[in-house]
Amino acid sequence: MNESQLASEIANKIISDSKFWIALIGLFTAITSALLTFLGNFILYKLKEGPQKKLENKRIDLLKKMLNDERYEEKWRSLSVLSAVIGASEEETKRLLFIAGARGSEKADGKWGLIKNHPLPGPQNV
Repeated sequence: MNESQLASEIANKIISDSKFWIALIGLFTAITSALLTFLGNFILYKLKEGPQKKLENKRIDLLKKMLNDERYEEKWRSLSVLSAVIGASEEETKRLLFIAGARGSEKADGKWGLIKNHPLPGPQNV
């Protein structure tokens, strides 16, 4: 093998090795970028969701306290009062009431109570 062929083989080997490393670095960069993007979006989501979730939990706790208030023997409260006290729309209040374990009155009079205080009549499939 002469020097020219040896130099050519060495050059080809270096080129193929460098292509491999360039591809590997590109793959690593793509994976790292994807992970950082996901992590950044997750952190932003948590930062935005955190205060809203905290407010929602406080509202649910307040609703439960109101619906368990001993001053109201029947333990039914009107939706308009519940909504006004927690500072939410009636639709949002209804959503939170369901999460809190409440139900509306069967009289359709706009009153709400906790299911534990006002179970539905008949056998329960819980």
